[in-house]
Amino acid sequence: MTTERQRPLRADARRNRERILETARTAFATEGLAVPLDEIARRAGVGPGTVHRHFPTKEALFEAVVREHLEQLTLDVRAALTEAEAGPAFFAFLAQMTTEADAKQDLTEAVTAAGGPMGAATEELAAQLRELFGALLARAQQAGAVRDDVDAADVQAIVVAALTAGRHRGTNDGPGRLAGIVFDCLLPRRTNADGTI
Repeated sequence: MTTERQRPLRADARRNRERILETARTAFATEGLAVPLDEIARRAGVGPGTVHRHFPTKEALFEAVVREHLEQLTLDVRAALTEAEAGPAFFAFLAQMTTEADAKQDLTEAVTAAGGPMGAATEELAAQLRELFGALLARAQQAGAVRDDVDAADVQAIVVAALTAGRHRGTNDGPGRLAGIVFDCLLPRRTNADGTI
């Protein structure tokens, strides 16, 4: 027997859900997890009950927004894997990921695990993204564009360091310049003629 949850959403319900997600995306991006569900409902122009029908908790709504980001990043990393130049593709994706994380506190919180535990489907998507990113990193390392003594977890920590450095400086130009400086540590180490680094 088909349950209500399994039925496709009516057009108006689908529009409401999309409006709530769009509003939440903006709210979480600028305010993090502090914004209440009722405030998201007000900004979306729907009643609190409408939000709760689609997303029973703020965590469920947060997870839906994070899942959208993960899905887009997965598409982007797949595209990067098809680029002819492995090094530039890796660093371009890294810069994009860092810029998006800087602009969207919700994604940053997900990266640093501040958003709390995610559901199985989201965890699976995150694991797939990590695997694809690992492949992108390995490809860049094989091309000699990235030092070979780092792994994907190291790179994630470096992204967080770049974001933290940018916020600590409080500059208005985003993480771009400082991220570039931080990412330089991923370049292959140059060895002098006498064997020193």
